[in-house]
Amino acid sequence: MKAPIRVAVTGAAGQIGYSLLFRIASGAMFGPDQPVILQLIEAPIEKALKALEGVAMELDDCAFPLLKGIVQTSDASTGFKDANWCLLIGAKPRGPGMERADLLKDNGKIFIEQGRIIDAVAADDARVAVVGNPANTNCMIAASQAKRLPAERFTAMVRLDQNRAQTQLAKKAGVDLTAVKDIFIYGNHSPTMFPAYGHATINGQPAAKVINDDTWLQGPFCETVGKRGAAIIAARGLSSAASAANALVDHVRSLVTPGAIHSVAVKSHGLYGFDANVWAGMPVKTTTPGSYEVITGYAMDAFAQAKIAATNKELVEERAFVADMIK
Repeated sequence: MKAPIRVAVTGAAGQIGYSLLFRIASGAMFGPDQPVILQLIEAPIEKALKALEGVAMELDDCAFPLLKGIVQTSDASTGFKDANWCLLIGAKPRGPGMERADLLKDNGKIFIEQGRIIDAVAADDARVAVVGNPANTNCMIAASQAKRLPAERFTAMVRLDQNRAQTQLAKKAGVDLTAVKDIFIYGNHSPTMFPAYGHATINGQPAAKVINDDTWLQGPFCETVGKRGAAIIAARGLSSAASAANALVDHVRSLVTPGAIHSVAVKSHGLYGFDANVWAGMPVKTTTPGSYEVITGYAMDAFAQAKIAATNKELVEERAFVADMIK
């Protein structure tokens, strides 16, 4: 059997964490032959740590053969110690009357600390996946603190948007989900993100040709994907925790599967017209487990260029809000 890998998870007792941890321990994220040690991190609050204790008890009671240990802690240095994967889920939610700039600064403080500690104590091969919103900018902040780990090790999740877009295209075309390929997300994980339907195929044919409804593709399709999270909150009174956890499983699973083609928010380096220093969703191909290359050369029509310009503008504004936090 393979040696266990260490997986650190922040916000481990929260809704996303609760939906995620059992999937990791069952082998869904890293495969059915990869043992794991879960290093669970929660805020130093009695209620949160008590909830974490209950989650650990449930994990024990599932008797997962792949689960080789559980660490429970409120100390980030302990939680990230020797971690091979750091899944940053925990973040401060936006409260009533809170400006986006305030949220960015409050969360920025969290991700500055986590970025520094991960760089100091995580394993040499550590990878970081950020889910806590605003995910792209939080990822950028964490990466800016690292001196040992390269920026390419820090990714933010846009896979939930990709999954949402794939499902909407399949429903519109009346086809099985698996018929839809190469639907990628560009830009921010926010309502400004762009689901690039122009790249997508349905049963090997261009999706736009199969659907043949530009008004729907440019309007309701983009709007539905971009505002799906808000729609779920309105419907169930709670956030889309289970689908976010599932998307994180997909995000990491694709990143450890050579040949996988998928959407990830990465440092843009100026590709596709993005500011060189923001983290933007793009299509990538996994090369070796944990490593990837951005797929370049997709043509963008005028509509796509305008959408990318809009989401890039938001990312640049977010970066400006936290400029004093970035090294």
